Amino acid sequence: MPSSSVDPADPVFQLHRGGKMAIAATVPLTSREDLSLAYTPGVARVCEAIAADPGLAADYTWTAHTVAVVTDGSAVLGLGNIGPRAALPVMEGKAVLFKQFAGVDAVPVCLDTQDVDEIVATVRALAPSFGGINLEDISAPRCFEVERRLDEALDIPVFHDDQHGTAIVVLAALRNAATLLTRKLGDLRVAVSGAGAAGVAVTRMLIAGGVDPDQVVACDSKGIIGRHRTDLTGTKAELAATTNADGRTGDITEALRDADVLIGVSGGQIPEAAVAGMAADGIVFALANPTPEVHPEVAARHVAVVATGRSDYPNQINNVLAFPGVFRGALDARATRITDGMKVAAADAIAGVVAETLTADAIVPSPLDPRVAPAVAEAVAEAARRDGVARA
Repeated sequence: MPSSSVDPADPVFQLHRGGKMAIAATVPLTSREDLSLAYTPGVARVCEAIAADPGLAADYTWTAHTVAVVTDGSAVLGLGNIGPRAALPVMEGKAVLFKQFAGVDAVPVCLDTQDVDEIVATVRALAPSFGGINLEDISAPRCFEVERRLDEALDIPVFHDDQHGTAIVVLAALRNAATLLTRKLGDLRVAVSGAGAAGVAVTRMLIAGGVDPDQVVACDSKGIIGRHRTDLTGTKAELAATTNADGRTGDITEALRDADVLIGVSGGQIPEAAVAGMAADGIVFALANPTPEVHPEVAARHVAVVATGRSDYPNQINNVLAFPGVFRGALDARATRITDGMKVAAADAIAGVVAETLTADAIVPSPLDPRVAPAVAEAVAEAARRDGVARA
């Protein structure tokens, strides 16, 4: 029997019935000759060639345009740890976005384990079937280790979109917001609310893109991250060692005092009084979904530029601006990995699409803008060649 939460008349459920994707043949299969070429005996010649030269797989299989979208279902959207089956509609959605915006084929792979060793071993075993691995909705801090170990083990791009997709679009948006306000990234004081997967990646990406690490203050649920904290390990300890040069302590209110920028990636609520303490002509990116850390109308009372993660307000910071083009470019270059230089190039390309038409309500392109993915792909492929990780 259907669950009581399912309304068959709801257009959302109607759209999802049967799933959102399918496999389609790219060659004719209507005659004996077709069968002999696509399958036996012809296929054996291709198999033998690849066995002799594994690099030929990119030419004679789908790997040059296909990625695996891998999750363990532990941090799905704002729903939390809902498991692999419940995560599958999101992974299907991710896959069709890859296809729609960048012509990349993607296969959802939802793993029934949340053990780091098992995830890494499984993805390593599956890797020969794909040209890249897009990690999705894996909770912190495990996501950092999963990505690091796979990046070290595989010779294809590995990219955790919740970290780097968000970070790339944030950097693009901040570049354009700073330009609009005639500011330089290196002069901005930045407060980051949230030190999970997205918060850590955003902080690192902003620093790679030109923000002064000494002028960055990150906060987690216990307050400002800095050298004064004795409870920090792993990525948070690294943040403490490289940011907050002034040694600030306290909560998000103290972090925001005289700050030029707030990046919210925490889901927690930030009081209006804290935003009011920011410097003049400030910038607020309140990215929690569906409820931003600061309501955009409240933020607009105190700052010059506001962005959210929602589609019903201006300046949506949406990962779809990044990941299709990033993988398209990485696959086109047959890159062995995705470097910081490729991520910064992607951010620059996204920012460049609307650089000539900037307004306070349009610092990033629309997710539906057809110019974005090609621009990102070209920039990423060129950066891969420049960084020495391209094989094409």
